[in-house]
Amino acid sequence: MIYGSAFRANDDPPHIPATFARTAAVTAADRGAVARVRAAYARIAEADRPEVWIALRAEDEALEDAAAVDGRVAAGEELPLAGATLAVKDNIDVAGIPTTAGCPAFAYVPQASAPVVERLTAAGAVVLGKTNLDQFATGLVGTRSPYGAVRDMRRPDRVSGGSSSGSGVAVALGIADIALGTDTAGSGRVPAAFQGITSIKPTFGLVPVLGVVPACRTLDCVNVFTAGLAGAELAMAHMTGPAPGDPTVRRWPADAPLGAPPEPRVGVPAESQLADLSDDGRRAFADAVAQLEARGARVVEIDVAPLLETGRLLYGGAFVAERYAAVGTFISEHLDQADPVVGGIIMRARDLPAHQLVADIERRDQLRVVAEASLAGVDALLLPTAPFQPTIAEVEADPVAVNVRVGTYTTFCNLLDLCAVTVPAGEADGGRFGVSVLARAFADRVAADVARLVTGEPAGAPAGGPDGVELVVFGAHRSGQPLNGQLTGAGARLLGTVRTAPQYRMHRIDGEPLRPGVVRVREGGGALEAELWSVPPAGLAHLLAGLPAPLALGRVRLADGRERVGFLCEAAALDGAEDITRFGSWPAWQAGVPVAGA
Repeated sequence: MIYGSAFRANDDPPHIPATFARTAAVTAADRGAVARVRAAYARIAEADRPEVWIALRAEDEALEDAAAVDGRVAAGEELPLAGATLAVKDNIDVAGIPTTAGCPAFAYVPQASAPVVERLTAAGAVVLGKTNLDQFATGLVGTRSPYGAVRDMRRPDRVSGGSSSGSGVAVALGIADIALGTDTAGSGRVPAAFQGITSIKPTFGLVPVLGVVPACRTLDCVNVFTAGLAGAELAMAHMTGPAPGDPTVRRWPADAPLGAPPEPRVGVPAESQLADLSDDGRRAFADAVAQLEARGARVVEIDVAPLLETGRLLYGGAFVAERYAAVGTFISEHLDQADPVVGGIIMRARDLPAHQLVADIERRDQLRVVAEASLAGVDALLLPTAPFQPTIAEVEADPVAVNVRVGTYTTFCNLLDLCAVTVPAGEADGGRFGVSVLARAFADRVAADVARLVTGEPAGAPAGGPDGVELVVFGAHRSGQPLNGQLTGAGARLLGTVRTAPQYRMHRIDGEPLRPGVVRVREGGGALEAELWSVPPAGLAHLLAGLPAPLALGRVRLADGRERVGFLCEAAALDGAEDITRFGSWPAWQAGVPVAGA
């Protein structure tokens, strides 16, 4: 059985997130990190795919870490990733395991793990080993490695996608619950699409890149692979956050959206801009668009030409000079030990004039203005992740041109400072087909919400992301009410309905629009239904600045004893206003249906 299939909630081990459940049923003996690690090593033997790994830890060593996780859980420690098995791309440091970046001559043994690895293991994940990659993370195919070409998990004549090839296949095979990769030009998104799994490529700078061998330092991102979106979000929540000494660090801004609006506007390319797809690929993409529309998104056709033109700068311009800056000196001294394609790409960058890079940066910035105008009317963009999945023979025959074509829809992403979520979207041409949802920098939660509309995965509480301020709303700002757009337009997220403590009276306040005026009273109060929203701090400040009298923000006590900020009313404004407390909520008053006991 391939791990990662559906898992019954009542079978889930109490300290193993259902997010990473592997089988349709487990026994009590299967529960715990030790059992999960044993199962992973059994799956490694069963799969017999040695090219996935560059360094695989001894099973006893991994089991020792797993036993420590089980001990921490038994002692009462809360470990959100307890027992989740972890594979790490071999350009990311794991203490005590050589980092090769796919080149044996480059190998060194780090004394400390990269912050992203430390954070996942601190939360209970257990490292299995280091995975294969396109050497120095240079490629989108997964064949440029002296450790062997990593094959597609289902069709061994096809590429797996790269450069994070081993990590993607380790998850697809059901060996690793979580795998780390890097994504500069699409190296995390392409393997996810070809292997039918999920990847999140965050906004640049949100996840630290310390302890990562750079490819293009100003563009590199650490991505995460999991079988489904919920697992990727959970892992990403632990990876995100500044690390001391990381020069690329960026923090969530105060206006970062906390989620997509109820009916997000999603851009899609014109049919003519999908010409590189086969008929089967266009059908699969059309099916993904139909799923979006069926689940409430509004689809808008936009011109993606400026995005695609920007992407061509990455491989066809001077940005490749960053690859020489990263490892060029080493390659020049060890050219005979480098992959011929990788060595050729990096060495050609040595003599690029500085003025060409400056000119390409200027051209990129000009295109960014045009691209932002194209995206101005949408919350996110849906694209095929790759136009086709080549065979290994096709890559060997024309390694550079085929690689460039694979990156058609991915290479612009980091150049334009976008975030992306890649999810499965059926099949095409006999293999898996994936789509990517892209959004503006720091709109990571928006991209995840829209991706969920493609897959149909149930919505849940977001794992990680920017912090919001919880706000209680009683009337005109509720879902479906006339001022709700002030919340959704600010990137707010609905958390659910709540009830207040029985200490409040509600009155009808005339005006445009009609709204309730809620006051707290010493006695004779009732419990009122309301909605609880999470609002970006900047959005809340904007709401407060425009709040008309007699409304104000104050503390609202909920039925469970919590106190949250909410819309209240000045008591002096209620003289002569109709008391509608008996209805229990504003929608009930609108419907004319009192609530018993309110």
